[in-house]
Amino acid sequence: MNRFFRKIHLWLSLPFGLIITVICFSGAMLVFENEVMQLTRRDLYRVERTATERLPIGTLAAQVAAALPDSVAVTGVTIYADPRRTCEVSLSRPRRASLFADPYTGAIKGRSERAPFFTCMFRLHRWLSDNMRPEGGVFVGKLVVGVSTLAFAIVLVSGIAVWWPRTRKTLRHTLKIDVRKGWKKFWHDLHVAGGMYALVFLLAMALTGLTWSFSWYRTGFYKLFGAESHQESRHEPAAAPSVRTNGGQHGDRTLSPDRDLPLQTADADRQTSKGLSRDKGIASFAHWQQVYETLASGNPAYRKITLGDGTASVSFDRPGNRRAADRYRFDPRTGEITEAMPYRDADRDGKLRGWIYSVHVGSWGGLFTRILAFAAAMLGATLPMTGYCLWMRRKYGKWKRARAGKRQ
Repeated sequence: MNRFFRKIHLWLSLPFGLIITVICFSGAMLVFENEVMQLTRRDLYRVERTATERLPIGTLAAQVAAALPDSVAVTGVTIYADPRRTCEVSLSRPRRASLFADPYTGAIKGRSERAPFFTCMFRLHRWLSDNMRPEGGVFVGKLVVGVSTLAFAIVLVSGIAVWWPRTRKTLRHTLKIDVRKGWKKFWHDLHVAGGMYALVFLLAMALTGLTWSFSWYRTGFYKLFGAESHQESRHEPAAAPSVRTNGGQHGDRTLSPDRDLPLQTADADRQTSKGLSRDKGIASFAHWQQVYETLASGNPAYRKITLGDGTASVSFDRPGNRRAADRYRFDPRTGEITEAMPYRDADRDGKLRGWIYSVHVGSWGGLFTRILAFAAAMLGATLPMTGYCLWMRRKYGKWKRARAGKRQ
């Protein structure tokens, strides 16, 4: 049986090893994306407090709406508990577009967009930089990633059968990485011990990641936990926001997402029409501040509160499902909260989706588990490389012994 698992371990690792390295490495690079962006773009994420109180949310939303083209509307505002964080204003277009605004002055700081490096890592991690065919057909990159991830899960399980020690004394030696006995011993220890240390995290990442690759797997995974999958099988890259904004480091012109035309060149009729749309925007945002104050007073430990057209959500900085949130509905005309939907009463499908994401990225236990997830992903990236080294040295040793036997 051990010989069978060795063959499975080897013959799945050889063709998929390089792809597994790319998937693990790119995934590791995404673990601390938010922290890196907040550190390198403090002008977008952080503000200096210029007042003791934030602007009313309705006023802030109306100011941002007034700076947007006619074809773009404000659809939501996210307020963070941290008083030095900018507010995030969601836009109707492009898809998933948002802006950062100073909560004390209403000034637009810039647009929310993924840095080119993280965009590259995300595309590598999900699709090996492939693009979905607009005419349909097989999404090759997604398929290769899915097959490689499935092979990786089998390799990890077979590795347990091959390398797991039979005694406690042997286990202590197996978990040591010796750097004093040459490169061959180091590569062997890194492959075996590194795989043991990262095993649980890597297996969890692989098994959850497969839910985004295969619909049949996703359906079975959800049924295993008593839920029903409603997730779409298509996974397209998020469109990069293309709305240029006033303020920050993005220039001093507001441009339409559909055409590169400064608003200052628009005619008087268009400006009049825009004025009417601004008034409507102010009316629709009128009670957002009232809703925010009600939710903030009832949830003093909130991490962020997001308001939209008649809906709101409150998120907390708690271990577990990092996408968990209490959701509410309110009357836009009066600001009265009409329905409360706490997370504990949410449907099982939604909870499971959040747990899958949290386990996959390692965020379920906060910063500590994210550090472990990063280390495990980096170790996962080295496992195929060290495995190739061991395999090539073994093949080279057999070749040398065969030549020596012929000479005799």
